[in-house]
Amino acid sequence: MLPSKVVHCKAVRTVPLLLAALIFAGCTGQAPQTPTANVQGAANGTSDYYLQQMQQSADDNKVDWQLLAIRALLNEGKIPQANDQLTQLPQDLNATRLQELLLLQAQMSVAQQNLPDAAAKLKQIDTSALSPEQQVRYFQLQIATSQGRPSLDVLRAYIAQQALLTNPADKQKNIDATWQTLAQMTPEQMNNITINADENVLQGWIDLLGVYHANVSDPDMLKAGISDWQTRYPNNPAAKMLPTALTQVQNFQPASTGKIALLLPLSGQAQVFANAIQKGFNDAKNGVLAQGSTPAPAEAAPVQAPEAVPAAPDAVVSTSAAPTDTTAAQPAEVQPQSVPANSVETAAPSSSTQVQVYDSSTQPVDQLLAQAKNDGATLVVGPLLKNHVEQLANSQTPLNVLALNEPENIQNRPNLCYFALSPEDEARDAAHHMWDQGKRTPLMLVPRSSLGDRVNKAFAAEWQKLGGGTVLQQQFGSKTELRQGINSGGGIRLTGTPVNVQPAAATGVTIGGLTIPAPITDPQVSTSNGSVDSVYIVATQDELALIKPMIAMRVSSRDNVGLYASSRSNQAGAGPDYRLEMDGLQYSDIPLLSGANPVLMQQAVKTFNNDYSLVRLYAMGIDAWTLANHFSEMRSLPGFQIKGDTGNLSATQDCVINRKLVWSQYRQGQVVPAA
Repeated sequence: MLPSKVVHCKAVRTVPLLLAALIFAGCTGQAPQTPTANVQGAANGTSDYYLQQMQQSADDNKVDWQLLAIRALLNEGKIPQANDQLTQLPQDLNATRLQELLLLQAQMSVAQQNLPDAAAKLKQIDTSALSPEQQVRYFQLQIATSQGRPSLDVLRAYIAQQALLTNPADKQKNIDATWQTLAQMTPEQMNNITINADENVLQGWIDLLGVYHANVSDPDMLKAGISDWQTRYPNNPAAKMLPTALTQVQNFQPASTGKIALLLPLSGQAQVFANAIQKGFNDAKNGVLAQGSTPAPAEAAPVQAPEAVPAAPDAVVSTSAAPTDTTAAQPAEVQPQSVPANSVETAAPSSSTQVQVYDSSTQPVDQLLAQAKNDGATLVVGPLLKNHVEQLANSQTPLNVLALNEPENIQNRPNLCYFALSPEDEARDAAHHMWDQGKRTPLMLVPRSSLGDRVNKAFAAEWQKLGGGTVLQQQFGSKTELRQGINSGGGIRLTGTPVNVQPAAATGVTIGGLTIPAPITDPQVSTSNGSVDSVYIVATQDELALIKPMIAMRVSSRDNVGLYASSRSNQAGAGPDYRLEMDGLQYSDIPLLSGANPVLMQQAVKTFNNDYSLVRLYAMGIDAWTLANHFSEMRSLPGFQIKGDTGNLSATQDCVINRKLVWSQYRQGQVVPAA
């Protein structure tokens, strides 16, 4: 046996040799190796990294690094640099690289808003030669070329993409987008859908939409319908991961209406408006609205129209109609128009619901809300004045609130909805009506005032959402100015200046690792060389009686220019001569003033001394009762609709109540439904 000292010495001498061996081995393992570039895989690196690898690569791998660099540049929004690299690619690419090049060229065209070129590039791609990751990008580019417009092709792209996604968040996002696309398709599109025999998933989605539309007015039936659909289509992706909108249905709980707090200005300038709303609310609660019924005594005293009521500086809910002549004749009867089958009508009367009215003119809104909560209220209707609605932004009340006006900045809060009668609301509805009638180059003819500015912006913004170009505007002054125009024989030329609309900043879409910048449409300005095909007029009855002949002075009937007016012109006193003078013009108004319930209309017009402005507010009170009784549905169920007296009511994602109005037309001295 060797002495321990000898062993120790040998061990010491052995250490340097081992270290040298380890160092040598480590150096051998860390010899520089060029990473492999895979153009069919994910590109998670930065463009700088890929460009560096491209510069360091001297072999055939260099083209792959260049393709990855182009993709990263596009995803980072560096469009000029990506374009430079595209132009430097060699011409002789193999089949795999050529497919990737076509994808990149399509993505470049989308980024440059050249959507026709993007679609053409996508048609050249052989999808069977793409990797799953590339297929996700392909379908996402297909979706991007649609510019948000729903179609069967977009629906199929979402369905194909779903099977390729692995991230749960991406899967849910794709499911939600599929549902949104399906829900936005028009009835005409749905009727023309042709489903192939092997498209079981598509068939399931369409059946789900049918279940939703058939039961949306009854949350319990809707829950049962969705559950039954999941049983019938167990392999549909939506059966395992419901769209978020339908998940809310599963958790739906109706709002309590045991005690309602009604916040109205019961003193001051706005009292007359509040009285009209309160009467409508009480009449609906007490069940005196049935067609042909005799009204029960109102809880509030009958409202008399004042001779002159100055407008509040912060604008009470505007009906956009001017004061009327109280000696007016009864309006011509108009046949009611059809309404969606899935809408509900005025809420049933209730003897159990308590209603307590609070004067919003006497206390700040937050104090009234606190008092209403202490008094046991479960839901609040009001306030009415715009400045009071603005104060809701700072309120922390847990109560559900149906505000009777809209603030400048809408807040999306789960306990808050906004219901207003406003000229902006009418303008948005007019944009849809005129668009549906095929008009594409409208002119706005509005007062030279803040009212005109508000209407212009609301119409133009909605018009551009529909895909239209820039809207032209022309403003007019007083009736004296209009009369001078008639006397001079000048008439009104259909020309104008563009309405300046600042659209909300668009955001891009990222899914499956691909970022597509949101399309930014530069609307084309309508010219004034005779191309205007429609005019939307916001004027009183007296003003319109001057404006229409002035348009006729400069425009031939052969030009087929459609004339449309807001409810501001629909006032009592439209006799036979006026109706003949307005021949061909279409105008919008609430169903109650459009013949939906003639008996109730006559009663209301008589009660309010032929003041249509107050009749509209009376109808608003009726609809406020119905909305209060369906608050949770409007807040939670997309597509839920109510057949109201102020319009067919639906809600946006922020629970802003939209109104689809009734459109009528003057024809040979009669008022008939607009075609």
